[in-house]
Amino acid sequence: MALAAAAIVVPLGVLFFISGLFVNIIQAVFFVIVRPLSKNTYRRINRWVAELLWLELVWIIDWWAGVKIQLFTDAETLHSMGQEHALIICNHRSDIDWLVGWVLAQRSGCLGSTLAVMKKSSKFLPVIGWSMWFSEYLFLERSWAKDENTLKGGLQRLKDFPQPFWVALFVEGTRFTQAKLLAAQEYATSTGLPVPKNVLIPRTKGFVTAVSHMRSFVPAVYDVTVSIPKTSPPPTMLRLFKGQPSVVHVHVKRHLMKDLPENDDAVAQWCKDIFVAKDKLLDKHIAEDTFSDLPQQNIGRPLKSLVVVTCWGCMLILGIIKFLQRSMLLSSWKGRVFSLVGVGAITFLMHFLIQFSQSERSTPAKDSPGGQKSGGCSSNSRDKQQLSQ
Repeated sequence: MALAAAAIVVPLGVLFFISGLFVNIIQAVFFVIVRPLSKNTYRRINRWVAELLWLELVWIIDWWAGVKIQLFTDAETLHSMGQEHALIICNHRSDIDWLVGWVLAQRSGCLGSTLAVMKKSSKFLPVIGWSMWFSEYLFLERSWAKDENTLKGGLQRLKDFPQPFWVALFVEGTRFTQAKLLAAQEYATSTGLPVPKNVLIPRTKGFVTAVSHMRSFVPAVYDVTVSIPKTSPPPTMLRLFKGQPSVVHVHVKRHLMKDLPENDDAVAQWCKDIFVAKDKLLDKHIAEDTFSDLPQQNIGRPLKSLVVVTCWGCMLILGIIKFLQRSMLLSSWKGRVFSLVGVGAITFLMHFLIQFSQSERSTPAKDSPGGQKSGGCSSNSRDKQQLSQ
């Protein structure tokens, strides 16, 4: 990480990790004390506690970097968002797709009850991964034999969730890169499938499982398509922390769960057809630099995240001042070394978080969608790929 970037990232990292640890402690206390007595009471409390952390990342997008997220959907779908349980399927185009989803969830009033299917290693990320674990995110390994029961059990536990929730599932199984696209095109050509140009071939096993276990209590599937206009640089975590703006276009189409086929094979084909249509939609977006089939909706830029971060910042500054006054930490060489070690640790964690989010950092895995050799799948996301096969 360059020195100039570190000068910006480290203060944000100090704020995020110290406030995040405080949130983790609150979550842990309620998990131990409240959850054994009432799972749904714990869920209601945790929704608000988790938002105190998630809103910091929403603030980075909205107020620090000034990323403009433009939503294209119909009025009925906009009204339904946040008012119902929903299964989200989305193309995995950029390093911050999950953050874009959080912004839309925040606008819809369900940020604290938004969940996702994640790779198991994510839950070990300090602060953010721990908070996801307390919030009932679903963490999977790289073996469907192990993941099948984990996924089914996790989805079934959501049946009595007390507030509207979203569950995000990236059925491509990995983030889009040109190398992975080439591998997907080779596989599609060899198997007679439609050859994609802007998406990867979906792995449908996880989606079929989600539909079969959520059909009775989740009324809708949101088909989300994310694209970056040609005039905007792609957003990355590093660009966000450096305060560099981007524009993201998001297209949302709502499908009623009851309209999906009943047969598992037909559900799998429905998912594949959605991604064929998504590929054509992205072709049209590339030509027109917008999603012209649906109206753009005004989702605003609420003050809530700005207020939360301002409060966190004031409390952190006052806390540091009081601590330094009482401890005289910087008056001795041991104290100064301790402080430098702390700043170094936060710098490392922020660097790790940025690297963890980058799609190009992934390394090839062995299996293609059809089980053939391919260099187009990342071992970083192989658990999600195996899930969706």
